[in-house]
Amino acid sequence: MRSRVTLVLAVVAVLLGGVMLVPAAYARLAATDGGTGGAQSVAAPAPTVPPPPTLAAGPVSVNFKGEFFSWALLDRQTGQVSGSTNMTATSSTESMIKAWIVADYLRQLGDKEPSAKLKRQASLAIRDSDDDAANAVYYAAGGSYRKSPDGQPNPVIKRAIGICGLTDTKRGNVKGYEGYWSFTRMSPRDAVRLGDCIADGKAAGPKWTSWLLDEMSKVRGSVKSQQVKSGGGRWGIIDGLPAEIKSQGPVSMKNGWTKLYYDGNWHISCLAVTGKWSLSVMLRYPHKSGLEYGARVCAGVATQLVTPQPGAALKVPQQPAGKL
Repeated sequence: MRSRVTLVLAVVAVLLGGVMLVPAAYARLAATDGGTGGAQSVAAPAPTVPPPPTLAAGPVSVNFKGEFFSWALLDRQTGQVSGSTNMTATSSTESMIKAWIVADYLRQLGDKEPSAKLKRQASLAIRDSDDDAANAVYYAAGGSYRKSPDGQPNPVIKRAIGICGLTDTKRGNVKGYEGYWSFTRMSPRDAVRLGDCIADGKAAGPKWTSWLLDEMSKVRGSVKSQQVKSGGGRWGIIDGLPAEIKSQGPVSMKNGWTKLYYDGNWHISCLAVTGKWSLSVMLRYPHKSGLEYGARVCAGVATQLVTPQPGAALKVPQQPAGKL
């Protein structure tokens, strides 16, 4: 009788495609079946718990229609940067750079407190991407709109390059707007370095880093809540992250977006950073596609980099039909 049971279980194991764990109950049956094999009770191993999802280097495929598409991901544990083949190419930052402007101002304060008005303006520059508030903080940080005689970025942006180790960042090259912070040209590779620089405390300093990251996690407003100079910046990468990643801790973010007329393109810069990674996606594409299009592309890049992919642990390899 035992040999017949063994044969049946062996056939079932083959049909399931390979290794079969012998249940403890059957092991006990074999030991009390009158046999002399001396089989011992074998406990089934505990199931392996998959690692929590994160963002990791991987292929990204986007059916992008526009002039410029580039992305980069920095693993904050290893410092490794991966991304598109053109991740060192540059585009205008638009309002994404406001995260640095606020950081630069706060770092210079050290342990001092800003005035209530300037602190409020710093918050609005991040949460609502308010241009007037950002300009006030920019001036307080020592920025100006005067054309640099040496053709270099203004002092605020030059400090970002030096403090955060940026290598691809340069002054904007649109005639008449060279000194404007929004026209600063940056690569996705530099943008993820900037995100890491903010998250590790070098940008805003020890007193203000937590405050800034918290403000960046509270960015608000959808693509439909746009105003001329503020509002509507919570979209893109954040929408491409599963709940399992967002539940691990706050996601700090700052997007930039402008419908520019000198080249007929939307200029989009998405940035998000957590304790584990920093991700940036930068785009230029025709006005007719709308801001929603850019938001979807940024979200799509994030979704494709989620590792492991949702449901991956449930995917069981199947035997080819007709083969055992």
